[in-house]
Amino acid sequence: MLSTARLDLLIKNGTVVTMNPGREVLAGVDVHVREGRIARIGKRLRVKDSHRVLDVAGMVVLPGFIHGHLHACQTLFRNRADGLELLDWLRERIWPFEGAHDARSLRASADLTFAELIRSGSTAALDMGTVQHTDAIFESARDCGFRLTGGKAHMDLGPDLPKGLRETTAESLAEALRLLKVWHGAEGGRLRYAFAPRFVLSCTRELLEEVARLSKTLGVRIHTHASENPTECKVVRERVGQDNVAYFHALGMTGPHVTLAHCVWLTDEERLLLRETGTVVCHCPSSNLKLASGIAPIPEYLEQGLHVCLGADGAPCNNNLDMFTEMRLAALVHKPRRGPLAMHADRVLEMATRGGARALGLEAEIGSLEVGKRADVTVVDLRGPHAVPSSDDVVAQLVYSGQATDVQHVVIDGRLVMRDRVLLTLDLDAVAARAVEHGKRIARKVLKGN
Repeated sequence: MLSTARLDLLIKNGTVVTMNPGREVLAGVDVHVREGRIARIGKRLRVKDSHRVLDVAGMVVLPGFIHGHLHACQTLFRNRADGLELLDWLRERIWPFEGAHDARSLRASADLTFAELIRSGSTAALDMGTVQHTDAIFESARDCGFRLTGGKAHMDLGPDLPKGLRETTAESLAEALRLLKVWHGAEGGRLRYAFAPRFVLSCTRELLEEVARLSKTLGVRIHTHASENPTECKVVRERVGQDNVAYFHALGMTGPHVTLAHCVWLTDEERLLLRETGTVVCHCPSSNLKLASGIAPIPEYLEQGLHVCLGADGAPCNNNLDMFTEMRLAALVHKPRRGPLAMHADRVLEMATRGGARALGLEAEIGSLEVGKRADVTVVDLRGPHAVPSSDDVVAQLVYSGQATDVQHVVIDGRLVMRDRVLLTLDLDAVAARAVEHGKRIARKVLKGN
């Protein structure tokens, strides 16, 4: 388990992309971390000899990336669900695999997830687990030092669900409340709970209404999917008589405390609802392209005042969890339709940092490098052959040229969790070996019909 002790840290001589309100980029600057927070930012800061020092001259220091939509439970199924659209992908691959999980395999999946995220510069995520064994995901995040907001998937509707995903409304809500009691606010607030009804088609109205009520009563976020695929949208309209977001709004499931993944196929009415309520949208470009779901019109959403963040979704529909990939794709995919200035690199990096913080309800704590905020920091070396020569626009260099392998150091909650590309809280070889072992075991279990 991660040590609870925090040592002060001085990150020296970096080019600091603050993402503060003024979007300052400060060259040759130090960042002093004390007791888990950013204590000072400035030149030639002095600290006691006992402090740890990272000299990052020539490197870029920025807020850790934040995924606004993730499925740590699915990482074990990477490369096993290709060539399918959303609903077939779920029914034929993902749900059988998720239903076959036990606590050991889910822990292996989560460990692999957080190892990949940290090594690619991510420090926090909003996660949707599967129906059972969600403690394993929180335990993994606790032990490796990752900042996680997450919850079990609610699925009290669906006649064809595998045994491991079947639950009654009462069972689903009771388990969520148990998990919330154990994990919400754990590890000094690094771990937080969020209600995670999977989507309209897997949840009864009764469950969604109670989630809406409990969320507001307990001050806990809601994380779900909406309007990802045209067929899904059609079936939702047939079943409930409304579009996804309109239905959620009628049930009380919109607002600043709600994050909706995808939102590719929103009506004009739904866009207006999201803007008026301050609901957060998570753009998952790789996933939406791979599942042939479509391309969300993000430039229009931003122009209309919607709050948008970025996420990788799950490994089986991506197939990686790399925020550099999502940033580059989000910056490029909209340009043929809207022109070369459609998605400026500054706006894309904002979605990957400050936007993600909003998706987790933590914009006052993370998402930028400012004195007093939690110290979630990523250090990137952009001196590789793929990223040079550099220009005066370091943000554009990060978004268009940066790669996961450029990440050198990662700090989460003031703790150094990766140094010189070596994970300090996870044994990468052991994590990968366990993932292979349990991935094969679960695949055999699914093929035998559980």
